Amino acid sequence: MFRPLLMVSSLLLASCGPKALTLPEQPVDRAATCGVIAAQSARLATHDIQASLPFDAMGQIIHYPLLAGSAGGSFSAGKAAEVQARMTALQERISEGKWQQLIPACGTAFPATAVKQVKLPEDRFDAQLGCVELGDFLRSALGEQAEYANELGEYRDLGTKLEMTLAAGLHSRAGEDPGARQEERRKALATIAKAGPPVAVLRECLARFGG
Repeated sequence: MFRPLLMVSSLLLASCGPKALTLPEQPVDRAATCGVIAAQSARLATHDIQASLPFDAMGQIIHYPLLAGSAGGSFSAGKAAEVQARMTALQERISEGKWQQLIPACGTAFPATAVKQVKLPEDRFDAQLGCVELGDFLRSALGEQAEYANELGEYRDLGTKLEMTLAAGLHSRAGEDPGARQEERRKALATIAKAGPPVAVLRECLARFGG
């Protein structure tokens, strides 16, 4: 669904001679720019630039490709991958500029990243399916980084548990068509992407459905 996101944990801080930056209008570049800025902010907050970023910070960075891929109401893995690729391409130029000045603009452009109180979808089926898909998304993006294995393992266990209860609902909504069922999953991910930062949302998923 989404190739592993490895580059964000190794972003370097700006060197010298920073230049003024502007937030792009083009959606992919806008999301990629804010993703790099989130990574820069997270790296600046660490004492050891060689250390892995905190799991919550990784979730905040990944949120930008997720939101860009969800803009149409049905998650597009291709669009999210475009953002990830642009993050890699833009990181050097952004890190050498006055990226801190764009932090407020990124918050305005992507309000879901600033949500403080997560609210899952009211419908229980929608909430559960969204939780499963969001957990799968993070596991796909971060699964190759062993330092996050505990958190990702919790998402895997939650997904395994919930999948057993979702079959009837998926059949009711989408019938026997595998494509229609996948579309329901993509819509659920696009919806829950807007509920707040991914790790905070999944924390709420675990609290509500993980017992």
